[in-house]
Amino acid sequence: MGIELELQLVNRRNYNLASDAVDLLNWIEPRDLQKQIKLEMTQGMIELNSGIHTRVDELIEELKGLRAALNKGAQYLNIDVSGGGAHPFQHWNEQRITPSERFHYLHEKYGYLAKTFTVFGQHIHIGVENGDDALYLTHGFSRYVPHFIALSAASPFYQGADTKFDSSRSNVVRAFPLSGTAPVHTKWAEFETYYDELHQMGIIASMKDFYWDIRPKPEYGTVEIRVCDTPLTIEHAAHLGAYAQLLARWILTERPFVVGDDFYLLYQYNRFEASRFGLNGQLALHGATPSQSRKLPIYEHLLQQLQLLEPYVANEAEQQTILRLRRMAHDRLSDAAWLRQMFAQRGSLNDMMRLSSELWMGVEPPPYFQ
Repeated sequence: MGIELELQLVNRRNYNLASDAVDLLNWIEPRDLQKQIKLEMTQGMIELNSGIHTRVDELIEELKGLRAALNKGAQYLNIDVSGGGAHPFQHWNEQRITPSERFHYLHEKYGYLAKTFTVFGQHIHIGVENGDDALYLTHGFSRYVPHFIALSAASPFYQGADTKFDSSRSNVVRAFPLSGTAPVHTKWAEFETYYDELHQMGIIASMKDFYWDIRPKPEYGTVEIRVCDTPLTIEHAAHLGAYAQLLARWILTERPFVVGDDFYLLYQYNRFEASRFGLNGQLALHGATPSQSRKLPIYEHLLQQLQLLEPYVANEAEQQTILRLRRMAHDRLSDAAWLRQMFAQRGSLNDMMRLSSELWMGVEPPPYFQ
């Protein structure tokens, strides 16, 4: 597994987004780490990329090193770094496109959508052995998109207002063409034919042009989960990666799903419920007959799934992942709730962002398991 984290750069005057991504990259030391810290669409964002890992505890240690390098570079520019899925009061029209041929092309193509894409997500990559397994896992993961949205939800505020969503970021991403879900192909040869047709028509130039919630990444040999908000802490981000790893083991071993034309019938409803209500959302489950179809809370479905994953836990670090997520589900804990709590206490989105940046940069302990 590996993860990518899109992070917010905020000034220390009022904790609005800064525009220092290009300068920040030049301050990263040792210089070799610049390969893992990258520019994003607008200049108030920076992306952090982990290496390849099989253990979550080793992933956390690497992320701590990357965070330290990022923090040190930020100090030179008098800015801070924060997690979270959306900045609570930035305005899209004030953002500046990062100097890059691809980013300028996307701005020309998508217009204002390119700047509204100043939202911050975690992408999780899980390695697979072959293309057919990649497609099966792509479809299998889609059943757990509500889990990942609810567990990572960290964008309750957007454009200066409480959106009533736990993850408002999810709605921004949906505006792009070729977002949503992958086509219902189960064989890699079928998918190649589909890809080639869109490529020849000039609709896509590469896999990057698919903005699907879950997508195969043949250049890496992975399946990529793209629905998560960036969590407020590196520990939580790493444990979400470990959850995906455990799910992949279970899905590819048990093969619990039959992928057919109606596989995504309830997908949009379930995705909305997770984005709007987080762990308290209602998950609709399609039964063999109408009388067997039912709904249950996302947190309850998550607790059931964690029980199924117990036999697939390979080490103590993964057991900690299970325990952490079980507590989150049981107590309905979330980064979105923490952000709302901080705003209620302080009465200021600016101060809430200051506390959020302290959380990310390691000044304060994580909000869970203190």
